[in-house]
Amino acid sequence: MKYRKLGSSGLMVSPLTLGTMTFGGEGFFANAGTTQVGEARELIAQSRDAGVNLFDTADVYSMGASERILGEALGDAIDDVLIATKVGMRAGDGPNERGLSRAHIIRQCERSLQNLGRDHIDLYQVHSWDGLTPLEETLRALGDLVEQGKVRYIGCSNYSAWHLVKALGIAEREHLPSFIVTQNFYSPAFRDVEMDLLPAVIDAGLGMLVWSPLAGGLTSGKYRRDRQPAHGRHLTEWDEPPVDDAERLWGTVDALVAVGEEHGRSAAQVSLAWLMARPGIASVIIGARNKTQLSDNLAALELELTDDQMDRIERASRPRLPYPIWHQRKTVAPRLSEADKVLPV
Repeated sequence: MKYRKLGSSGLMVSPLTLGTMTFGGEGFFANAGTTQVGEARELIAQSRDAGVNLFDTADVYSMGASERILGEALGDAIDDVLIATKVGMRAGDGPNERGLSRAHIIRQCERSLQNLGRDHIDLYQVHSWDGLTPLEETLRALGDLVEQGKVRYIGCSNYSAWHLVKALGIAEREHLPSFIVTQNFYSPAFRDVEMDLLPAVIDAGLGMLVWSPLAGGLTSGKYRRDRQPAHGRHLTEWDEPPVDDAERLWGTVDALVAVGEEHGRSAAQVSLAWLMARPGIASVIIGARNKTQLSDNLAALELELTDDQMDRIERASRPRLPYPIWHQRKTVAPRLSEADKVLPV
């Protein structure tokens, strides 16, 4: 296992992280999975045997059940595992049961600590952008939790590039703890983060945690141009991510399947290996409903793609370049930085 720095911190994490949105299965989240404590222990043991040391959850996953199951399944394991959770999504019916106000952050942190059965959270991430709460308020609340020892590091999730850069600037100006990572959706067929956000992450010296690397199964190989499985998340009301370019999606899946066949591996493993090899990626979050799925995903740790295979997938999935990126490629290509080159020049 080649561990990587967790963003701008000194923590070392596995290239794959076990996500626990499948834990609990309450309400809407039953579409993702219904894993209970017994199965969770098995999945966690299997992950740890493979070298995985980071486990990601959120207060909103099954309304706290995911955190409770993760904490119970981990048991006394503290020193050799890292727990990440998130705050900001709706956690109740009241008007202050969502967002990133000081009141909501501190209340939810206490709830998460209780759910997890821990005295601290290794990585506490704001789950979404809150344009109604001043960033100064959010960052000061997070800073107080760090000072109290309840949180070790902070991160953000689902921020735009300007949201992230503004937050980093305020943290520096106000001498507050700063985000070390950002967690975002990224998959071979859905490369939106490469337009602006991932270059900003690289330029700032942070790292990115990737959620839904298989795009809800769309790039796993079970969905194909001419057939769909009998069961799958995209056959329910779960419609993330939206598909606005079906031809590029299926062309990407064809490339993933073809590269997988060259290695005798699944398209899911190829998807994960491609993402782990992309610049700026700290760790890729995988989720699994059962041990068979998890075994397949963990096997991606042993898969190394050739430069030609990486390039073939990149060409098949290459998005249309928006302005000003296409203009920069045309006029100032020799003056672009490494961060600018996340998308090919």
